[in-house]
Amino acid sequence: MSALSLQMPLVRLHQGRIPRLGPQRARALAAALADFLGLSDPQQVTVEDLLLYLPLRYEDRSHLARIVELRENMWASLEVVVRVTGHYAVKGGQLTIFELSATDETGQIRAFWWNRPWLEKTFPRGARVILYGQWRYNVSRRCFEVENPDFEVLTEEDDLAAAIHTGRRVPIYRKLGPFTTRPLRAILYHLVQQLTAENVPETLPEETLRRLRLIPRHEALRRVHFPDEETPLEDYNEARSPAHRRLIFEEFLRLQLALGLRREERERSPKGPCIRVDDRLREIVRTILPFRLTEGQRHALREIVRDMCSSRPMNRLLQGDVGSGKTIVALLAMVVAVENGYQAALMVPTEILAEQHARNIKRLLAHTPYRVELLTGSLRNAEKRELHEALSRGEIQIVIGTHALIQEGVRFHKLGLVVIDEQHRFGVLQRAELIRRGYNPDVLVMTATPIPRSLAMTVYGDLDVSIIRDLPPGRTPVRTFLRTEEARPAIYQFIATQVRAGRQVYIVYPLVEESEKMDLLNATQMADHLQRVVFPEFRVGLLHGKMRPAEKDDVMRRFLDREIDILVATTVIEVGVDVPNATVMLIEHAERFGLAQLHQLRGRVGRGAAESYCILLAHDLTTPEARERLRVMVETTDGFKIAEKDLEIRGPGELMGTRQSGAPVFRIAHLVRDRNLLELARREARLLLARRSQLPELKVLLEEIRRQPQYGLTSIG
Repeated sequence: MSALSLQMPLVRLHQGRIPRLGPQRARALAAALADFLGLSDPQQVTVEDLLLYLPLRYEDRSHLARIVELRENMWASLEVVVRVTGHYAVKGGQLTIFELSATDETGQIRAFWWNRPWLEKTFPRGARVILYGQWRYNVSRRCFEVENPDFEVLTEEDDLAAAIHTGRRVPIYRKLGPFTTRPLRAILYHLVQQLTAENVPETLPEETLRRLRLIPRHEALRRVHFPDEETPLEDYNEARSPAHRRLIFEEFLRLQLALGLRREERERSPKGPCIRVDDRLREIVRTILPFRLTEGQRHALREIVRDMCSSRPMNRLLQGDVGSGKTIVALLAMVVAVENGYQAALMVPTEILAEQHARNIKRLLAHTPYRVELLTGSLRNAEKRELHEALSRGEIQIVIGTHALIQEGVRFHKLGLVVIDEQHRFGVLQRAELIRRGYNPDVLVMTATPIPRSLAMTVYGDLDVSIIRDLPPGRTPVRTFLRTEEARPAIYQFIATQVRAGRQVYIVYPLVEESEKMDLLNATQMADHLQRVVFPEFRVGLLHGKMRPAEKDDVMRRFLDREIDILVATTVIEVGVDVPNATVMLIEHAERFGLAQLHQLRGRVGRGAAESYCILLAHDLTTPEARERLRVMVETTDGFKIAEKDLEIRGPGELMGTRQSGAPVFRIAHLVRDRNLLELARREARLLLARRSQLPELKVLLEEIRRQPQYGLTSIG
């Protein structure tokens, strides 16, 4: 039998190590855990993966009560001696009951189990057993009884402390494939008994353990499954026991070390553009602006320009709520680059958004000598060729477009700054493509999705982050109302009043077409119904994600040009074009949307001077989560508060599609609950990386982190 190691494939765990775990059950356990972890091959699942499948909660079964001490509905463990057993059929033979009668020195009890006749062999007469469950008094039998209790049969050699399922603090696990909590508890009990400092090597430097008072890893893995008696059980149930604290900290530390390595790699990259800022440039920036920047915009611009003037390429995230003025800050950064002899590029996700940005930027820069051009995939080939040549000759200072900007045919004369708008999850790949083609520009990534600090430290931990928290003066907050189906006639009447006053309206549905599985209103049918029945006097348009890009752009242009009064849409409009004349956002089935999505949809209105409204029309308010989400939406328009609440309600794995965007999904840690440990791990990672030459034991951990693909470090080093 080979020595136990954490990296041993779980399918080999049966080799004499765990009682009653043969090859077939080991394969079934590995397959169930692979499915839980999202792995396609059970052979990839290791012993460590099983050890990190932590209990859902813990119960204290350590106090052995006597029968005379039982009370109605009391949860308790009893040690008793079996007197009589038997099984019998009930309900016409469809079910069986196995029951036993047992005693201690103070009285008699009854225990019974449904459909387990084989237990008769498990409980011989005279056997000592421990039973745990909820006890109820049976008046007719005049004794306490328990249904389907957990049990432990004690042999002569058994020490009471060695009991696995009763007579101690026990872990309760989520069902894992065919494995319920009881067999999982038995497997893990025998597994953790074999953990030692030799087969679970320590991963953290000794000084970190000492300074932060963390317990060794092998001890943490033992205790997190079978709690020690000294720590209050509520600390285990709230994931703040010494065992939890050690494992959570290590998970965060690995991530923060990886982010630190990525930051170091960026700082070692070739020198970026050489930017200088003087009084002449400051005066040019001031003359371009038709208004004063907010304090938040000024602060963000200072951070961006400071990065641009440094010796390393900028890699900064600019986040701000909808309408906070990120684009004007980015434009001023582009002016700084242009005045230093460089070209600037603004990449956006859709052609119509590119057109909007190009139109606005050309207007603001009309009195400057800069040439601003739009480059999109829909341009004629001759137009594209002309623009490509002008870019390569340096005749175009600022270019705005979609991902067409980084296609092979595009050559820049002297690219100094790239701004990526609303495509932050692709920013790293786009920058890598530019570097591959010989450019090393400053990069500014913008997002209108406010991100809680704890999540930003994980998703964007290797980026510098600037935040614009305030809104420009004159922006009236959108008034938000929660309504139910009874209010529909009044809502339609209100919409008609707004349209007659010259305003425009969005109506958003969660589905494109009718679904047989869900009783939800759908955009296609409702657009037809609204046009024919509800609003025949107005012009109703339809926009959804299944339309071709050219069709979507055409609909949005018509809405922008006021050729459409009411736009029926799906969430395809979540990030889109400014329509200052739109004043009403009606969201059908609002309870079906996440908080971040609702906030982004609400941000489509309130972009002009007129008062604007968001109406959340809910059809089902039975779930507490839905009621809480909609309450938050009504109470605040602060995107950062909403993002924090969204993180609490939905969890870090689901918020903003982080599973798809590359954010880590933690096994043990939780970004909301454990944010203090995240901050501690961030500080410790910086300290360790600064002192790595004095910590030879850190080298092993860093090499292991580099090899793990989830950290994106395989190309570094």
